Amino acid sequence: MSSVIVSLLYKVTRKLLSVPSVLLRRGTAKEAELLVLRHENAVLRRQLAGPVRYEPADRFWFAALSVLIPRRQWCEIFPVTPGILLAWHRKFIAAKWDYTARRGTGRPPTPRTIKKVVLRLARENPTCGHRRIQGELARLGYQVAASTVWEILRTAGIDPAPRRSDPTWREFLTAQAEDIIAADFFHLDTALGRRLYALVFLEHGTRRLHITGVTARPTRDWAAQQARNLTADLGIRIESLHFL
Repeated sequence: MSSVIVSLLYKVTRKLLSVPSVLLRRGTAKEAELLVLRHENAVLRRQLAGPVRYEPADRFWFAALSVLIPRRQWCEIFPVTPGILLAWHRKFIAAKWDYTARRGTGRPPTPRTIKKVVLRLARENPTCGHRRIQGELARLGYQVAASTVWEILRTAGIDPAPRRSDPTWREFLTAQAEDIIAADFFHLDTALGRRLYALVFLEHGTRRLHITGVTARPTRDWAAQQARNLTADLGIRIESLHFL
């Protein structure tokens, strides 16, 4: 009797499933295939003793397909929880933008050609320090930091900052103070926020300061006129000034 009931229920189920196939014949076969695969997956899982292990390629495939399926249906379709699926997706995106393996550690090595040029300049110009050599390299088209030049010279046993026989810039200013006059601008802001510029000249020998003019828009012609006015004011004292 039970076998008859099961047979009857089976026939009724097939008839009910055949109704959508008549109405929507195009998508019925695909839906049926998915149901077969899902049921087969459930049967295989019942036969496993432990949890299923997924390879990275499997995780990538599940994470990619999850974009095409509404999130509320994930629990019905995917064999893992939505939280695990989202975690796999985050790891996939993080690995995509991770450049650690492609980025070397530390400062990149200095090209051998630059080292040769640095050492050649140091040997041909024994009084030049590392900053002077850096400037010469910039003129040749090599953009190198001063610390890099220092390290190359130090590694080669060459003093990066040799003692020169010529006077330093401070020593030169001290010895030639009577012949030097300096010029510079400084600015000030009014109570209403307007910025004004003042042109000043400083005699190094006497430390005398000359404020020649103030303007809101300093131009080349205006600055040249202020220098002419200062020359007239200094008179014969201008003859002792040789360096600006």
